Amino acid sequence: MGMLDNWQGPAKYYAEHFQVYIIDARNHGHSPHSPEFTYELMADDLLNFVEEHDLDYFHLMGHSMGGKTVMKFAQNHPDYVDKLIVADIAPRAYPVHHQQILAGLNALDFEVIKSRGEAEKALASYVPELGVRQFLLKNMYWKEKGKLALRFNLDAITENIELIGEGIFDRIYEGPTLFIRGEKSKYVSEEDWKDIQLSFPQAELNTVKDAGHWLHAEKQAEFIQETTEFLLRD
Repeated sequence: MGMLDNWQGPAKYYAEHFQVYIIDARNHGHSPHSPEFTYELMADDLLNFVEEHDLDYFHLMGHSMGGKTVMKFAQNHPDYVDKLIVADIAPRAYPVHHQQILAGLNALDFEVIKSRGEAEKALASYVPELGVRQFLLKNMYWKEKGKLALRFNLDAITENIELIGEGIFDRIYEGPTLFIRGEKSKYVSEEDWKDIQLSFPQAELNTVKDAGHWLHAEKQAEFIQETTEFLLRD
């Protein structure tokens, strides 16, 4: 439930070294909404973007759901990818664990809610973490005069949440790969690292201290430093 706006800070820094594209996945940010929502389709969306922009060889980075998307793309289209960065997600299948967040978002009544403060108050009983609420509500916008809405396609996400947890084990990707995780996050364990090495034999694993799942926002400077050093390394 993130969007490309969350990457503006890192993207500005990367742009000192590279040509940079930040992309909203389908059903997120400003990208089109669709009831069809799978990693295969998101990898195809990325391939369409690559072809439309005549990109031949590039580094690829994704976080969480985006991380699984770039894993799938690299496994199926390795000739396009120079280096791969996967932020705080492993290729394994994850059980559904966002039920409370989805319940809270689905409970928001924008016929009644007319401000960000009212939305945050309504969401607080479902999502106690202030940072997570603020992250989610960055997606709120004025759909029309006097009517708020969420940019992501909540219906499609809710309907397909089990598919978003599926594993990515299409083939082995042989290129240089950085898996970077937050120290306080539970998304990438030592056991996951063993499986990662089977599918990504050139992978390395870095940990950002005192960061949780949204490590690129929580510890942006450290995240940028670690990822840039990997990208610029010969």
